[in-house]
Amino acid sequence: MEGLDGVEFLPEPDDSRILSVIDSSAVGFQDNWRSEVTGWAPMQAVPIPRMRRRKILVTNGIVFSVLVIVMLYVWNSGLLFLEIPPPKSEWAVEQSQFDDLSEMGLTGEGVRVCMVDTGIDLSNPAFSNLQVTFKDMIGNSNAPVDYGFIAHGTLMAGILVSNNHQIGVAPGVELAMVAALGADEDDLNSGSEDTVARSIRWCQDEYQADIISLSLGGEQNVEMHTEGSSVSAVRRAVDSGIFVVAAAGNDGGSADDGLVSVPGNVPRVITVGASTESQQVWANSSAGSQTLPNDDLRQHPHMKPEVIAPGQNIISTGIGDTWFSSSGTSDSTVFVTGALSLLLEAFPEYKASSNSDGTCIDSVKNALMNSALKYDDSSIHDDRWGYGQLQAMAWYSSLESQSPTC
Repeated sequence: MEGLDGVEFLPEPDDSRILSVIDSSAVGFQDNWRSEVTGWAPMQAVPIPRMRRRKILVTNGIVFSVLVIVMLYVWNSGLLFLEIPPPKSEWAVEQSQFDDLSEMGLTGEGVRVCMVDTGIDLSNPAFSNLQVTFKDMIGNSNAPVDYGFIAHGTLMAGILVSNNHQIGVAPGVELAMVAALGADEDDLNSGSEDTVARSIRWCQDEYQADIISLSLGGEQNVEMHTEGSSVSAVRRAVDSGIFVVAAAGNDGGSADDGLVSVPGNVPRVITVGASTESQQVWANSSAGSQTLPNDDLRQHPHMKPEVIAPGQNIISTGIGDTWFSSSGTSDSTVFVTGALSLLLEAFPEYKASSNSDGTCIDSVKNALMNSALKYDDSSIHDDRWGYGQLQAMAWYSSLESQSPTC
């Protein structure tokens, strides 16, 4: 232990006998963020108490007291400010070609995006001056609030509109947040399908959204003879020309049922899987089936999922001045929502109008199919990769080169 008197130890979450050395001055700083990056979340990462060699000299006690007084004075005077900046996930922005569209001056201005999630907490400085239309479907709050056990909606909103540290991919959009999900008895975020359906209808009828972003999903039941209320609400939206972007689901791997989440199963929805920094499919990203419940086969450009986008270790906004890392197709969904927002700013003729019937969505999805970075030259579509990885600039170029069919 010689030379380690100035440090503390954090145990590994899987084996408390394995310790990591940290600077003692950082103990307690941004505990939630520290728990995320060390693998402890949602529990707090607590340092291991350590007995040092006892020194009973009176002079040591006096020196310690003096140091405490000096430190308190410096802290209260504002002369000492300790900051450990969280990392960024700039790789996700670069890999998806957002920089190219940003250099063109596109921010999503004039595009109305409606998120259905756990709500939003605006206490993070990254949301300063942000104007949000908030609708509470599970409580009675008029002011924005996040009901999540983990502030999921706040995380998703940050990917889209954060204005500092990790800048949002479409910070100029007009954002509405509908609180439809909340913490349950198992410390998970959940909600009823009917509440989600009402939220989707509110996005369409009251907010008049151009894009509805759904970083959520339920399990498909192929034996059901009637579709659920959320599927009906989404089908109504897309058939009116309103874009819906939805998560494919996080049940990939050996337990994958081979079906994307509801309502991502609706043909005109853009259903999004997750990719990694190494440009692979994230292990838990759900695969899709190309057979409909009536045994008909899905047709291009509506095979599921349609696209994969960054969804592993994505840095985004927490409550207060905190930043978190999260993984999942929820994050990926917002990246596609952001790219689509930039495209609708550039090509507003694809927005829904009073006489839209969904053919504009088909046209935009054709451009997505043709522009995605293919995983394999031998196949147009893969059950896990979709048509390939999101390439925002290539999507723009593909849309620019084709004539609108709506």
